[in-house]
Amino acid sequence: MTRLDGRVERGNRTRRAVLRRTVDIASVEGLEALSVGRLAGELRLSKSGVFALFGSKEELQLATVREAGRIFAERVVRPAEETPAGIGRVWRLCELWLEYSRGRVFPGGCFFYGVIAEYDARTGPVHDAVVHAQRYWTALVERTIDEARTAGELRPDTDVPQLAFEMVALMETANAVSVLHDEEVVYRRARVGIAARLRGAAVDGVPVPRAD
Repeated sequence: MTRLDGRVERGNRTRRAVLRRTVDIASVEGLEALSVGRLAGELRLSKSGVFALFGSKEELQLATVREAGRIFAERVVRPAEETPAGIGRVWRLCELWLEYSRGRVFPGGCFFYGVIAEYDARTGPVHDAVVHAQRYWTALVERTIDEARTAGELRPDTDVPQLAFEMVALMETANAVSVLHDEEVVYRRARVGIAARLRGAAVDGVPVPRAD
């Protein structure tokens, strides 16, 4: 049993090492750039060993999307949930997302921004996994805004889906322009825009965090 447990743990360590590399590759080059041979060579593993962990290129891609989602939740979602529901949590969620992009948690910026563009017009399990991730993020932003409205900090007539759409658009534009031009001023522009939209929707007297 001890020998078996040791083998399983080694397999788990190898899987984590492979996925740490695949999310980095995919964020820059796309999920199609992943291959068993490349990963085996870069990580000095056997091809058969890498293949045994995933079974196919498609499963490797799916595992990469899941790993990126886990990292995203760890860096953005869970820390935001530590802030009480309201405008403060909305702002914190956006700030964490912008820092996730600015800090290059993935070297290509937001992992999901890139793979959505890669798979938006395709079909199949990988496309479906990317769609699920995008819908999850949109729903999370909408829910966080709705919680602020329920808490009485946003006006009752706030169009939650519209506000969420505009805020996500500002964040994703900042990510795209920053990656393309290797500049950071766009993150401040996104924060200014998000703060302005929150001020416009906030109930009178409710403070909105400053963008600077």
